[in-house]
Amino acid sequence: MASKEMVDLIVIGSGPGGYVAAVRAAQLGMKTVCVEKSSNLGGVCLNVGCIPSKALLDSSEYYHLAKEHFADHGIKTGKLEFDLSTMMARKDTVVKELTENVRKLLESNRVEIIHGHGRILEKGSVEVVSGGKQRVIQGKAILLATGSKPIAVPGLAFDGKRIVSSTEALSFDKVPKTLGIVGGGYIGLELGSVWQRLGSKVTVIEMLPKIGTTLDGQVGRTLDRILRKQGMELRMNTRVVKAEATARKVKATLKESKKTEEVTFDRLLVAVGRKPLVKDLGLEAAGVDTDPETGHVLVDATCQTSVPGIYAIGDLTPGPMLAHKASAEGIAAVECIAGQAGEVNYDAIPAVVYTWPEVASVGLTEEQVKERGIPYCVGTYPFLGAGRARCMGETEGFVKLIAHGKTDRILGVHIIGPRAADMIAECVLALEFGASSEDVARTVHGHPTFAEALQEAALAVRKCSIYR
Repeated sequence: MASKEMVDLIVIGSGPGGYVAAVRAAQLGMKTVCVEKSSNLGGVCLNVGCIPSKALLDSSEYYHLAKEHFADHGIKTGKLEFDLSTMMARKDTVVKELTENVRKLLESNRVEIIHGHGRILEKGSVEVVSGGKQRVIQGKAILLATGSKPIAVPGLAFDGKRIVSSTEALSFDKVPKTLGIVGGGYIGLELGSVWQRLGSKVTVIEMLPKIGTTLDGQVGRTLDRILRKQGMELRMNTRVVKAEATARKVKATLKESKKTEEVTFDRLLVAVGRKPLVKDLGLEAAGVDTDPETGHVLVDATCQTSVPGIYAIGDLTPGPMLAHKASAEGIAAVECIAGQAGEVNYDAIPAVVYTWPEVASVGLTEEQVKERGIPYCVGTYPFLGAGRARCMGETEGFVKLIAHGKTDRILGVHIIGPRAADMIAECVLALEFGASSEDVARTVHGHPTFAEALQEAALAVRKCSIYR
């Protein structure tokens, strides 16, 4: 392609938002270019986020099951060991295969892949720099999908060895005897679960009074109890004032109320959140408006920025930083560019925490329903009562369904328990179609399955609605 050739769409970023958008654009007949600064496609999610973390979560869970629960099933393992290098190699293989799949997907849809750093020069013009060489591409529309990066905390500067971000915590060369985690969100809890199962003494330090602050309160309290039962130390209302790394340890100064103490860890993972990756994108020069406090790119309902023809999706924009949110926005944005009615229903985006048991939710929490003064009914059902859960020995947790007190329309569903990540899909569909709790209660669910717990929770809501 000549450097000044016009294309229909330039996508900057090849993560779950960028590559999905590029493929959808190609399907709609657009001549599309996807610019990626890394040598690997797939963005943060596939390379140092969703995929490698889940690979390690599954490997560590298998080890934990063999160590703690196989005997209950009459399976004798003898002396049990694990090989961390093999575990890491498997994770890397999973990542490599999926990133190659992304490349094949883009190529099969005739999306041109250009590796290099993309930056907006002006409306409709993108500069790509790679290895000192410059290339300028003209596009009728530009879609920004560069994702996010870990937030650095003053006094806790990343050194990549002792004080680390989630990226390094996915590739430790050995299991740390003690692991401190700053932040009680899903990233910290998931990675904490990985290393705890493999033998680390994990301490989570959270400045707020509870972990998982976005979770339904009842679910959050249950997760807190279960994680503590598993051996994870959770320190609430506590801040890490500073941390100093030595050759082999990290000395952290903790402050809880007026009390200050020093604690030593082998490694310290700082996981307090992520921020939009907007550096050197050329936003200011192009006139693209951003939020001065968060750095998010401001967009309208079509994902278009303040500059016509420039769009942004995923972690760059306000809202939950979730891969599936980015993918949904990528499709919607491209359909809007094509003149179609692209849309994302932000009230029906699921969220999952891949601890064990898993936590999954969609819609409003009970606290949010109360704050809005909405009349409501709640139905809950414990997995202890589900036959499939008993067969597997996975009886921790419950399903909680919240419905409108007058219309019975489902407002939110919150699950903590086995396979919650998969069960939530039915609940998302229910919200998307405006289903009532009666609709779910009258839907025949296979027996024995975990999903029966959802049906039972819906039946419990009906009792509330009938006798309210």
